[in-house]
Amino acid sequence: MDYSHFVTTVSAARRTNPARMTNELAKKMSSTIMLSGGMPNADYFPFKSASISLNDGTTIEIGEELMKKALQYGAAEGNHELLLWLEDLQMKLHNPPTAHYTPEKGKMRICVTTGSQEGLSKVYDMLINPGDNILLDEPNFSGTMAALRPLGCNIIKVPSDEHGIIPKALKEILSRWKSDNNTHKLSNKRPKFLYTVPNGGNPSGSSLTAERKKEIYQLAQEYNFLIIEDDPYYFVQYEKTKAPSFLSMDVDGRVIRGDTFSKVISSGLRIGFLTGPDPLIDRIVRHVEASTMQTSTFTQVLIVQLLKKWGHKGFLQHVGRVSEFYKSQRDLMLAAANKWLKGLADWYTPKAGLFLWMKIKGISDTHHMIMEKAIDRGVSLLPGRDFMIDASEPSPFVRASFSYASPAQMDQGFQRLAELIREETA
Repeated sequence: MDYSHFVTTVSAARRTNPARMTNELAKKMSSTIMLSGGMPNADYFPFKSASISLNDGTTIEIGEELMKKALQYGAAEGNHELLLWLEDLQMKLHNPPTAHYTPEKGKMRICVTTGSQEGLSKVYDMLINPGDNILLDEPNFSGTMAALRPLGCNIIKVPSDEHGIIPKALKEILSRWKSDNNTHKLSNKRPKFLYTVPNGGNPSGSSLTAERKKEIYQLAQEYNFLIIEDDPYYFVQYEKTKAPSFLSMDVDGRVIRGDTFSKVISSGLRIGFLTGPDPLIDRIVRHVEASTMQTSTFTQVLIVQLLKKWGHKGFLQHVGRVSEFYKSQRDLMLAAANKWLKGLADWYTPKAGLFLWMKIKGISDTHHMIMEKAIDRGVSLLPGRDFMIDASEPSPFVRASFSYASPAQMDQGFQRLAELIREETA
């Protein structure tokens, strides 16, 4: 693929920072006289070692030598051991066709980011010039819209339902432009990318089916746009059979996939990773060099020690337990909804993620009711307007999260919401 027309003017102008350490240099440090880098002397860092207790009663030990490395600068693309572990994981889970390509043809490459949101913000910096057209399904994550709106791009709304983006609707939108097989329509400003959360979308809880993903990927080929597959809830799916990812069907090198450990290991450690074609990941690394410089070396070392202790089998067993917990939480919230909200709202059962998306009957806009009256009654929810591309438009929806609340809190919260709805519609 020719990636040059996707990359912004700013991104194309970025050059590798020669002062930044690479993984190749890190491997040679023990045998190299280091007179080049501006690294502080680790002997004068105040931390000596650490012992981290795990839930299973075992510990992770970070000795003096490893601690010195953990507190030092590292490579912008991520810790070498962590990258190797993640590459093996992606091969096991997705087996991307691009794994065996040459770099210039879009070979699969991974970089570690400070949470998936930071990584995605680098993707937007790399791809979006003012006036560019991009595709988003609605509703969508409020953090995504907060990142995109100031960039001056045209956000084109793609209809979706409980099974995610509707391919027929997407095709109708794309028909405004010339496809690579059609010379009779306008070709200027074709959408650069489609952004979607394929599993347990935030806030809708929708999950794309395998059939829809295949249709969407074919449209990406026909109209030559990239797919940003932001998949923070991949490990929080409730069906036994997982739908294949866009990454697993990416024969062209047009998918940038965002993953994170926030939902299954720790949100506070801020560890995410991007997988995509080498020419684009290389650009993202240059953006990292010019901003955060790197993801925290200490948190990367801590994660590496945990993953090495578990192995891929242990990691997948852990995320299986996490998924089972959230599935039980989902079922408890659904039971509370059926008890208190039947006839007052409509919803569907999410197959992944942490959210229940409800359409309140008889109320055109829930914003005032949720942000003022519900809070006054001690219930915190989010109104649907916050997740719409045009946040000024009224929305009858409400998002509830089942990740944190106890069964009693879910029951009491929905009881109070039901009372409030009845008052508002009386």
